[in-house]
Amino acid sequence: MEELTVLAMSGATTVLGLVVSDLWEQAKARDWRLFRRRGSDGGTGEGADRDAEQVVAELEAAGHEVATARAAGDEAAAAAIEERWRERFLRTLRDDPAAVTELQEIVAAFGAPGTVAYVSAGVNHGPVFQGSPVHGDINVYVPQPPAPRPRPDQVPALTAAFVNRTADLSELDRWFGPPAPGTPPVGIGVLHGLPGVGKTATAWHWAAGTRERYPDGQLYVDFAALRGQSGGDVSEAVAMCLRGLGVLDTYMPDSLQERAALFRTRTADRRLLVVLDDVGDPAQVRPLVPKGPGSAVLVTSTSALGELALDGARILALKPLDPAGALRLLAEHGGERITADPDAAERLVELCGGLPVALRIVAGRLATDPSLTAADLAGELADENRRLDALSLGEEHSMSAVLNPTYRLLPPDAARLYRCLGRYPCATFDVESAAAALDTPPAATAPLLRRLAGDGLIERTADGRFHMHDLVRLHARERADAEEPPGAESALVARVLTHHLLLTALADRAIREDRLRVADLGALLAEAPNPFAGPTGADPLAWLESRSVDVLAVLRAGAARGGLDTPVWQLAEAYSVLFLHRRALGPWRESLTLGAAAAATAVAPAAEARLRSLLSRPLLDLGEDARARTELDAALACAEVAGDAVVSASVREFDGRYWDRHDPARAVASYRASLELNTRAGEARGAAIATYFLGCAQDAAGEHVTALATLNDAHRMLTECRDPRMAARATAALGVAHDHLGDPREAMRVLEDAAATLRAARATHYEAQALVALADIAERTGLRRADVPGWLDRAAGIHEEGGSPLAPALRARLRALEGE
Repeated sequence: MEELTVLAMSGATTVLGLVVSDLWEQAKARDWRLFRRRGSDGGTGEGADRDAEQVVAELEAAGHEVATARAAGDEAAAAAIEERWRERFLRTLRDDPAAVTELQEIVAAFGAPGTVAYVSAGVNHGPVFQGSPVHGDINVYVPQPPAPRPRPDQVPALTAAFVNRTADLSELDRWFGPPAPGTPPVGIGVLHGLPGVGKTATAWHWAAGTRERYPDGQLYVDFAALRGQSGGDVSEAVAMCLRGLGVLDTYMPDSLQERAALFRTRTADRRLLVVLDDVGDPAQVRPLVPKGPGSAVLVTSTSALGELALDGARILALKPLDPAGALRLLAEHGGERITADPDAAERLVELCGGLPVALRIVAGRLATDPSLTAADLAGELADENRRLDALSLGEEHSMSAVLNPTYRLLPPDAARLYRCLGRYPCATFDVESAAAALDTPPAATAPLLRRLAGDGLIERTADGRFHMHDLVRLHARERADAEEPPGAESALVARVLTHHLLLTALADRAIREDRLRVADLGALLAEAPNPFAGPTGADPLAWLESRSVDVLAVLRAGAARGGLDTPVWQLAEAYSVLFLHRRALGPWRESLTLGAAAAATAVAPAAEARLRSLLSRPLLDLGEDARARTELDAALACAEVAGDAVVSASVREFDGRYWDRHDPARAVASYRASLELNTRAGEARGAAIATYFLGCAQDAAGEHVTALATLNDAHRMLTECRDPRMAARATAALGVAHDHLGDPREAMRVLEDAAATLRAARATHYEAQALVALADIAERTGLRRADVPGWLDRAAGIHEEGGSPLAPALRARLRALEGE
């Protein structure tokens, strides 16, 4: 078969198919000699242009006729049309040798995979036929196998050892393993997480181990390098992949749509892995999904790119390394400098928050500075104000350099929220607290939080709140220090303090409306929506427990700044309601210490008296009796200055608590004074509580019969005040009094009822007291000894949860029982 005949046949098939494809407009725009007749002007000028237009119109009509015939199953008609055009092309090729090269270029650029070009006169025009001169002008053309197609291998190689991520790599293997029935022929996977968490390294490492799985190669695009090209990054990314598949720029389509179509054509019979790094939008992925069965696309992004789930993508969040994994990474990169000082290594891991990029910077600093020890570096990182500077190996290799690109792409409002969160005093936050920090409505803040979460700068917690990694928070604070105006941080802390004061005060009142409070918050609470109101409202005690760490952090931040003393002591007073139900002694002591100091600075003697007297309670429980006495003396003096009878009555009550331990007679006197003050002020609940403590003191002083009567009065008064918690405490005291009067069975019955009521009221500290009293009676009398281990175990657990020093003694007592 003559070579020009073969080329004309391939050309006719290719061109007629091209007419009905997305690439036709681009193809016909070129000045192909093939698409014009040679007229009287020698093939140039207006006549040639008219001829070209006519040929193109005829080609388009013929191409659509071929497509229609094939769609109808009439292959004979389609072949007849192709044959006519083969003859036309053959005449053109014989008349115009330059058209031979053109047609070969068309076939190479637009032909289906496997379509071949040819040679003439000993010159190679394609891989299939080679002309070999024999003699004269005679050539013999021998078929030759097609040249091998390009096999791209573009994913960069890791230059450092890769450790950890075993579970994540196994998940990728599972995603892209042999296809199961019903799975899509091309898989898409997304690795997402905060900047520096190791997404790129994980993708590169996995790709390096899967070359045999993708025999036609691996393509790679780094979108970070393409970013900022005015929307052209996706189009250029497709062009890069087409170049990797052997498409020359000469034949590169102009539009994204045409490039994507050509990419699908070029990958239709290939099994490829496409790795797309640092993707910012799902639209960057879709044009680069190959068509070949068994192919895969692995995407890394700070965002989860949730829209890709609609395309069947699987999504995996990469988290910072756990302590064990972080130590392995640090040891791998830091060598003996790390293994020689395990304590310092653990501290470095903690200060880096398990973030791989930070750990590698730490290892790099140790490797480049022989005089720097792991302990010295840990000390340097311990200072939050120096930590980001310490995590640097130069401007381009630092934590700031890792986070800056993501920050710079934020819209202005989201960037400002990011800076505000850098100064936010709590580890977690919700929409409302973030809105308070930003000073915008929650409805406007929520989409900004979603943007930050989408960029990996914050993450959602299991309870629906948000969390910012410590190093990200320090970067956000660094940007705030550089970009926010003077005074902005103080204003932010004031807003956040007020926000927490409002919610804590509402929770306090929802738990017990008639509790003694010095703060007058009527104006603050008047117009505020109450999230704890009604049958569908949040549980106020559960809310306080879940936000306890945050409230304490806000108190610290407010106390550290001038001018916020009043809201600080008001928040400390409202927060104290939690500890009447949950005996967390450390936070209780710290919050009241901060509140009392703020009240003193604000010259609020009634508030100072109230807070210092409250402070005596955790101090006594912690065994710090001397300091408790100091606080009570100061509280008594402040109460006298304040001249508030109700506050004075409360202080006298706490004074009696101290004397309960040291002098029962003085305790009785203090409680009588409190009762008298409360009665005079018309404080029914205060009088009832003072009566309860008076009965306890009388019982401790040996006045058991008198105590029984007083405690019955207290129980009645507290029931009338609708205070079941305090009434249950009076019931427990009655049980102890019955025991002192020689009636252990009645004592145990009453104590067990009290323990059940206190447990239901979530007054677990007092439940534990009743349980220990039950165990004491049982061990002494032999009654119900089988129940003693259960009572003591429950009581020990309650004390352990609250950090009470009584817990070890209870555990020792329980072990002694078990050893009998």
